[in-house]
Amino acid sequence: MKNLLAFIAKYYHWLMLLLLEVASGVLLFQNNSYQGSVWFSSANAVAGKVYEWDAAVRSFFSLTRVNEELTLRNFYLERQLTQLRRLYGNLTQDTTSAEREQLAFLQQYKLVPAKVVSNTLDKADNLITIDKGRVDGVEKDMGVACGSGIVGTVYQVSDHYAVVIPVLNVTSSRISCAIRGRGYFGYLQWYGGDAAVAYVEDIPRHARFKRGDWVETSGYSAIFPPGVLVGQIEKIYNSADGLSYRLKLRLATDFGCLRDVVVISDRNIGERLRLLEQVKDSITMAPGG
Repeated sequence: MKNLLAFIAKYYHWLMLLLLEVASGVLLFQNNSYQGSVWFSSANAVAGKVYEWDAAVRSFFSLTRVNEELTLRNFYLERQLTQLRRLYGNLTQDTTSAEREQLAFLQQYKLVPAKVVSNTLDKADNLITIDKGRVDGVEKDMGVACGSGIVGTVYQVSDHYAVVIPVLNVTSSRISCAIRGRGYFGYLQWYGGDAAVAYVEDIPRHARFKRGDWVETSGYSAIFPPGVLVGQIEKIYNSADGLSYRLKLRLATDFGCLRDVVVISDRNIGERLRLLEQVKDSITMAPGG
């Protein structure tokens, strides 16, 4: 209190000047219509600009959630488009039953949105780190995709983070994929260099397809559901032994600006893995096994 009184005593003339200025301003704008209208217009302009800045700041900080929602939405739409295309191509008399089966199939997968916190493109064995982990339901060997296509496979998981082996990994990435609408499948392989190009190996020689066809996940593994976009065929080569085709793909995912992804959790994977283990055990215990 003593310090406050000392401050007032020292600067009382400035405080008095400020008080008189405020009082004169109030009297001026209250008793003169022209000055009052100028003040009103100026105050509205300032308030409008402040509200505009506030809206811009709120919009900026809401982009994180918007991007997550768009990624999820794009992934769902791409999957639904793939299923509808298949229904149209294999039209039967009971299309409603087939559609119900396809939609029910989609429900077995849970999507966990995540953000990329680190990503490399210039190595032979690139890795991606995302900001979701074990407490969020992410586990090893789950598939990872984005709104435009496939990304990779979860490799290691901690409580709050996970490391992903992307398609752009020479040593550890081999993903089963198929030519859309054709049914022929092979495996996806990246050989380094251009981050926008990968190859599909072991497409059978009797396969019929053309440049421009799309390649998607085949669904023949427990990692990815069928129909996740991989890329578009740019060139067709013979394999080294001449027994199959080798396809050059332009990848659908732009790994250079990858930000938002989804981790794909198969709700039924536990049951399938337990069944496989039972089969392995029965084969091992069989006579001669």
